[in-house]
Amino acid sequence: MLWAVVPAAGRGARMDAGQPKQYLPLGGRTVIEHALTPLLDYPELETLVVVLGPDDRSFHDMEVASHPILKTTTGGASRADSVLAGLRALREAADDDLVLVHDAARPCLRVDDLDRLIRAARRSRDGALLAVPAKDTLKRVVDGRVGATLARDDVWQAQTPQVFPVAALRKALEQGDRALITDESSAMEAAGFRPRCVEGHGDNLKVTYLDDLPLAEASLRAQGRL
Repeated sequence: MLWAVVPAAGRGARMDAGQPKQYLPLGGRTVIEHALTPLLDYPELETLVVVLGPDDRSFHDMEVASHPILKTTTGGASRADSVLAGLRALREAADDDLVLVHDAARPCLRVDDLDRLIRAARRSRDGALLAVPAKDTLKRVVDGRVGATLARDDVWQAQTPQVFPVAALRKALEQGDRALITDESSAMEAAGFRPRCVEGHGDNLKVTYLDDLPLAEASLRAQGRL
């Protein structure tokens, strides 16, 4: 079976928009509604848990909150804490079921990428994630100065969704340093797994700054979702 967790407890401090970035308007809906749509429409998904901040007053006012396979729970201090809370809310999930974790502020996921990702995860005990090869020259910077130029031949930029066996991901998050875990793959890597990278699309962007919103809207229009 396939389950999903969407951590949405963050405040988006880098956005400086006066509200969490997942609730910013985007093409007549909110960012999070666009992020949830391809998951809720996926026919194999059993349940999707949206993990909210303790003082969230916005999500339950949206129509999507009443979707029959969606439920909510309260998150923690870090992303890893929130994902772990979401996993614990999936009480009916078996240990070897797959769970998909997706960013609430990543609104442009393509259904064909989602399909390929889930197929790859089903073929690998180590799980899988969407990612794209790095295109730009990468620099290691120390005190504002270039310390080194990094070889980019084998460097990829991780995206979401990321898909892993339920029990393995739960254990990796429980045993890892949750303050340092930046995504679910990093927790699994620290636990000895080697997740498979599935090449996605560069427009599966995470809305982090206000300048990202026009790019996300253009992507959604190109996909016919607006």
